[in-house]
Amino acid sequence: MKLIQYSLLMTLMLFTAVTAYAQVTIPRESNYQEISQVIGDTKVTITYHRPNTKGRQLWGGLVPYGEVWRTGANNATTFDISNDITVNGQALKKGKYSIHSLPTDGDWQIIFNKVSDQWGSFTYDEKQDVLRVAASPVKAEFRETMSITFENVVGNKADVNVRWGDLAVPFTIEVGDFKTRFVSDHVRRTNAERMTLANFVLSEKMTASYGDALSWVEGVEKTSKTFGVLSLKARLLNELGRKADAIKTGEEAISIGKAATPAANTTALENMVKAWKEGK
Repeated sequence: MKLIQYSLLMTLMLFTAVTAYAQVTIPRESNYQEISQVIGDTKVTITYHRPNTKGRQLWGGLVPYGEVWRTGANNATTFDISNDITVNGQALKKGKYSIHSLPTDGDWQIIFNKVSDQWGSFTYDEKQDVLRVAASPVKAEFRETMSITFENVVGNKADVNVRWGDLAVPFTIEVGDFKTRFVSDHVRRTNAERMTLANFVLSEKMTASYGDALSWVEGVEKTSKTFGVLSLKARLLNELGRKADAIKTGEEAISIGKAATPAANTTALENMVKAWKEGK
C-alpha cells in the first residue's frame, strides 16, 4: 500500500514539474511585439518577432529576393482586423491572417494568407492566400531592429510601414465610411431594443404602455419595414381598438412576409387578420 502511495506521489510531482516547465516562456533573440491601432471604428492588431541586422546583408542576402519571407522572425507575422478594410485599394474581409512578403530588388508583394498560425513561411501555401498587393520600398533611416509601425493615421486610413535596415516598405489600409457604419449599427441596436421592449409590453399585457410600445415600433418602421415590425404593429393597433388600421397593417405585413427571401411564416397573422375582419 505504501509503495502504491509513493508511486502516485512521485507521478504527481513529475506531472507538476513538467506542467510548470511547459509554462515557462523561453526568451528569444528576436523579441515579440504586439501593436494595435484603432482607425475610426476598426481595430487592427499586428503581432511579430523583431530580428536584428547584426551587420548582415539583409536584402538579397539574409532575406533572399524572390522567396516568400515571414516578414519578421520565428512565427509568421499576423494581421487581425475587426472590420472589412482595403489594402492599397483592394478588399480584405475582417479576420486574422498571416502576413508574408515577397521581396525583390523592385516592388514587393505583401501577402495575406488565411492560415494565421504557422511557423515562419516554411509551411506557407499559396493556395491559402486571400490577397496580394504590390508595395514599393523606399530608402529610410537605418534601423538595427525590425519594426512595423502605423503612421499617418488620419480619418479612415493609415499607412503601415515594415522597416528594417535601410528600407521602409509601406502599404495603406482604409476602413471605409466608418461614420455611416457607426450610425447604422447604432440604429440597428436601437431598433432591436425597441422591438424587444414593445414585444415585452404586449406579451405582459401592460395596457397602459401600449401607446408607448406602438410609438417605438413606428420608430423602427421608418428604417426597417419588415414582416416582424409590421406584424407587431398590427397586433398593438388591434389591442388599442384601431381595427381598421390593424387589418390594413396586418395585410401589408403578410404581403411583405410572403415576398421575403426566405418567405416568412405568415399563417398566424393571417388567422388574426381574418378574426379581426369577423369582429373577433
